[in-house]
Amino acid sequence: MAEVTRLPGRSTDSWDWQLDGACRRVSPETFFHPEGERGSRRRTRDETAKAICEVCPVLDRCRAHALAVREPYGVWGGLSEDERERMYAANPPMTPGIAV
Repeated sequence: MAEVTRLPGRSTDSWDWQLDGACRRVSPETFFHPEGERGSRRRTRDETAKAICEVCPVLDRCRAHALAVREPYGVWGGLSEDERERMYAANPPMTPGIAV
């Protein structure tokens, strides 16, 4: 589940970038895998989604959003959920007052 406490407030300025996303012209199924999808089908779907992201005018903003809220599902900002999970594991969030 996404960390809703990390989501920006209700200001439309925080969300308007989504209106310019290249993904808005494509079926959501391109970016979010069905239950149990594995192997070459999943890789092909992810590659298709990432190709759309590559030409998206809000790629950086989308990626930053997905990483900031730890978006758990789908391709966001050109990163699959597995790629984001690896990034989270490599860079765990810092908790104030706790030494790691």
